[in-house]
Amino acid sequence: MQKRLFHEVIRVVATLAFLVLPLCAQTSDYDQPYRPQVHFSPEEHWTNDPNGLVFYQGEYHLFFQYNPFGNQWGHMSWGHAVSTDLLHWHELPVAIPEHDDTMIFTGSVVVDHQNTSGLCTHGDCLVAIYTGHTQTPEGIRQTQNLAVSLDKGRNWAQYPGNPVLDLHMADFRDPSVSWDPIAHHWIMAVSLPKEHKVRFYSSPDLKQWTLLSDFGPTGDTNGDWECPDLIRVPSSNRARTIWALKVGLNPGAPQGGSGEQYFLGDFDGKAFHQSHLRGSHGWTNYGKDDYCAISFNNLPKDQKPTLLGWMSNWQYAAKIPTTPWRGQMSLPRRLSYISDSAGLALIQEPVVAPLRGKNYEVSALSINSSALYGSGHTIQPPFEIRLQFGHPVEPVFGLRIYSDQQHWTEVAFDTNKKEFYIDRTHSGAAISPDFPVRTTAPLIITRPYDLTLIVDRSSVEAFAQDGTIAMTDLVFPVSNNLQIQIFPDDAKPIQSEGQLWELKSIW
Repeated sequence: MQKRLFHEVIRVVATLAFLVLPLCAQTSDYDQPYRPQVHFSPEEHWTNDPNGLVFYQGEYHLFFQYNPFGNQWGHMSWGHAVSTDLLHWHELPVAIPEHDDTMIFTGSVVVDHQNTSGLCTHGDCLVAIYTGHTQTPEGIRQTQNLAVSLDKGRNWAQYPGNPVLDLHMADFRDPSVSWDPIAHHWIMAVSLPKEHKVRFYSSPDLKQWTLLSDFGPTGDTNGDWECPDLIRVPSSNRARTIWALKVGLNPGAPQGGSGEQYFLGDFDGKAFHQSHLRGSHGWTNYGKDDYCAISFNNLPKDQKPTLLGWMSNWQYAAKIPTTPWRGQMSLPRRLSYISDSAGLALIQEPVVAPLRGKNYEVSALSINSSALYGSGHTIQPPFEIRLQFGHPVEPVFGLRIYSDQQHWTEVAFDTNKKEFYIDRTHSGAAISPDFPVRTTAPLIITRPYDLTLIVDRSSVEAFAQDGTIAMTDLVFPVSNNLQIQIFPDDAKPIQSEGQLWELKSIW
């Protein structure tokens, strides 16, 4: 009787939502100052963490932390957008709204192929597992809850038995849920932020959860652990796999504010064991602006794991100078790993090639030449540069992206300090004392000196040394007319070759 009533409620909710909430018409021209052109941003209002990333029936679903009422954090609900290529997103109405004094925090969406939950009516369905953040008379309480969609994620109904996991704690959040095909049950990785632990549970039906193990504290513990994600990652040649456990840290990341660390090792079905090899602890992103990245569930078997993050930092997220929206997502990145003489490392390859337009060959380029894009000429974002540098002669070499003579962003290798870095101290608008910084990543001298750079209207995303370094930084230049120069301009030539592509807007 209860099951029949629940499914009737789902049908009523879906019908009412269809009548009351038509699809969001994308009437905005998406051409405001600093509006990203190759990164997702909502038409209006505040967004932070990506949620519930899943591929289902030909669509990639991006749910995201969203305030439907303004461009400051609050009233957290799940926004929703869909794509067929991970790049061109169509924004839909709010999927799971705040309700009954409970905000909808970060979580996962899974495809319940076998209807283990009993919540599907015909075949499979989408089930969301999210953290409910509730203000009670006794204080804040965070619990894990379910919602179900029977119409490809367009409408959602709350499970009447919520919460499904409650430790009666104020800080217990961000479930990452996936199917274990060997044990034939669901696995949850969820954060105990103050204890610096990721806790693992199993469930046969998404409703009843059994404690398996804890991982941590280890690695960096200077802030709260958030947004864990357990991912099986193939080697670069797909010959082997390794497990990656990604954990957000806020505050206290080495670059300041919020950041993302990873651990590489093995998950035996019950516990995660970090590898003893060098490189088993690193940073998913060494920039200031890539947080709470999570991977897509239910990807086709021929696709590598794919990660997507929130492009901002809690130090200054509320001060970002954009309107009528505030917040954007990183580009999606395909994941693999390598094991070489320097140890283990996660590899990230940005998904951007389908947006490439007109391209320019870059070959035999000297660092004393006037400009990568031709002397005196400018280029407007978005664009992509891929360069392979020869053996370094000078200790510091790279690119400067000028918006005028007083403002530039520097992306470079420093072989003396063994660092790769982005310096945005002269990039433009300094929205906070924490904003004008030089972010760095350790350079491995045995790995190649290559660089992939994606420049949008308000961001620079860099990938270096075969994608083992990822660095994402927001920038707010004074002009969209950019000049790109190799530096230093008074040194010996350095050989490089590659290409520059103009990128087509996703809007």
